[in-house]
Amino acid sequence: MGSVTSTFSPVRPAQRTRFARYRQSLWLLTKRDLRVRYSTSALGYLWSILDPLVMSGIYWFVFTQVFKRSVGEEPYIVFLLAALLPWMWFNGTVSDSTRAFLRESKLIRSTMIPRSIWVNRIVASKGIEFLLSLPVLAFFAVISGAKINVDVLLFPLAIVIQTVLTIGVGLIVAPLVVFFRDLERVVKLALRFLFYASPIIYSARDLEHLHFLKDLAAFNPLTGLFSLYRATFFPQELDWFLVTMSALVSLVLLAVGMLIFRRCEAAVLKEI
Repeated sequence: MGSVTSTFSPVRPAQRTRFARYRQSLWLLTKRDLRVRYSTSALGYLWSILDPLVMSGIYWFVFTQVFKRSVGEEPYIVFLLAALLPWMWFNGTVSDSTRAFLRESKLIRSTMIPRSIWVNRIVASKGIEFLLSLPVLAFFAVISGAKINVDVLLFPLAIVIQTVLTIGVGLIVAPLVVFFRDLERVVKLALRFLFYASPIIYSARDLEHLHFLKDLAAFNPLTGLFSLYRATFFPQELDWFLVTMSALVSLVLLAVGMLIFRRCEAAVLKEI
């Protein structure tokens, strides 16, 4: 037993040290992203609130004042924000991942830190912006009388699943765009389509009478993810089958993303 312990004990501190360095580098780059993004802005952090506020206000006006809405739940503004805020995290991460290696190619080539950090720092910075925008949701929940239920305990689970999902998609998109530049525009079109294909302005339950679309929507990881977020205020939105599918698809995308990233990393460094 002594020989086994002595054989493996030096590896663990090295792994911990490597992880600590990665975490420190990730945090430094994330802070730099946020500082650069807001240092040149007069409103700074308020943009994290104004952006979703304006978008939700537009959709609320269109679907409650202009058209007779037959989808979603009341209060609709809370129903809308509960999915719109995490969508902005996902959309912002994937969009920025298309330029993850092209924007700072010189810095990437000159540093020895793991290249996956250039994707993960986007996930982290957009995730922090998402957390900073949650007061908007809380504000409208209070003024509209939306009641929080015990499913609020599932909110951290939704954040974990979305983190896995965004990292996976980012690791797929970031290296491939280096070789196929048109992919950046394809991603933007796909995100535009995905916005309406995902239950953001409507509920996944609104698709129940459309059997084919309901089955297809289950393979969209955002469907179960948004139902998990909305369960905080609307327990009827929680569908464990959709949540399970969301978690499984997210894990698959993460595994695929890690595989693609590892195989493309050397070639990416030569290309940028």
